[in-house]
Amino acid sequence: MNRYDVVVVGVGGIGSAVTYHLAKAGASVLGLDQYDIPNDLGSSHGISRIIRLAYYEDPSYVPLLKRAYELWHDLEFQFGKKLLITTGSIDAGPLGSDLVTGSLLSCQKYNLDHEMWDSNQLHRVFPGYSLPENYRAIYQPAGGFLLPEECIVAYSSHAMTLGADIRGREKVISWESHTDRIKVITDKGAYYGNKLLICSGAWTANLLPKFSSLLKPERQVVGWFQPIEPKNYTLENFPVFNLLWKGERYYGFPVYGVPGVKIGRYHHLRQDVNPDTMDREPNQEDEFVLREFLEQVFPSVGGSTLSLETCIFTNTPDEHFLLDNYDGLDKIWVASGFSGHGFKFASVIGEIMANLVGGHAPGYDINLFKAGRFASG
Repeated sequence: MNRYDVVVVGVGGIGSAVTYHLAKAGASVLGLDQYDIPNDLGSSHGISRIIRLAYYEDPSYVPLLKRAYELWHDLEFQFGKKLLITTGSIDAGPLGSDLVTGSLLSCQKYNLDHEMWDSNQLHRVFPGYSLPENYRAIYQPAGGFLLPEECIVAYSSHAMTLGADIRGREKVISWESHTDRIKVITDKGAYYGNKLLICSGAWTANLLPKFSSLLKPERQVVGWFQPIEPKNYTLENFPVFNLLWKGERYYGFPVYGVPGVKIGRYHHLRQDVNPDTMDREPNQEDEFVLREFLEQVFPSVGGSTLSLETCIFTNTPDEHFLLDNYDGLDKIWVASGFSGHGFKFASVIGEIMANLVGGHAPGYDINLFKAGRFASG
């Protein structure tokens, strides 16, 4: 078969979820990825991805997050395996900082369980945290992290059970829009679909050039570091965090899956890259940026470096998502520009995009994510 209701390009976090939701709705679906499913060359890997309800970026994300949690738990039930690990979440920064006030606002607006602590209170409850006296922390007990590779396996497996055709190691070269169909050309052949959805992360703009100014791939590096006091950095004793330090945002996780506490800095070295030619080998500068933060903020995690890994953010100018049709064509859709905070939403974005591609209302207010917000004038 080479004719489908929908062809999905990119079978990472978002693509695997939307393929599942389309198949569940009864559509014939083809999912194509140029790499293995899952793989460590894009944005949906690295053992863990934070999920949190307290959302400092914009409170309007919270309704999507509530639905995302429901769908992740549904997937856990179907898959028969834990995919979401609850640790609680900490959003911390100087009193009055946007990170703290934004997190607090989202909690208050949507009546989320939360506590606001000063640095001493935080340290008493979770001794792994020792922040300056002028810092405040929002603790939200539902926070935690997802297992990205396992989530992709679960969605892809269930999609195939429902009849989806998923193919890895097949690169999409181009597409053509015809009156009654879309032709998708790969390095192995050609396929036809009534609709086309492109959610190929850092490679999206290669296939949708009119979005090239809106979708900027950026090299990111995370590291795992040996805790000097291991008991303070277990799942029970160390909530995931987002933390503002000297104008930069950092994030971290307790020990899980592999040795070490995982740490990253948003926008790392601010390197826009070509995903096909970027340097994927972490270097001393990458390590220094993360270790410098640890030495100043978490000295009890200042043991040896255990591992470093690259991944890719695909950023929009305002760091909100891009969910829309392409060039006004209701046959061609895009889900991209997740700007380093998208994986947690994959379950609900999959549902939303399946609705849109299927000709239905999205089910949620997604005006924040429309391409028209970037129109000049």
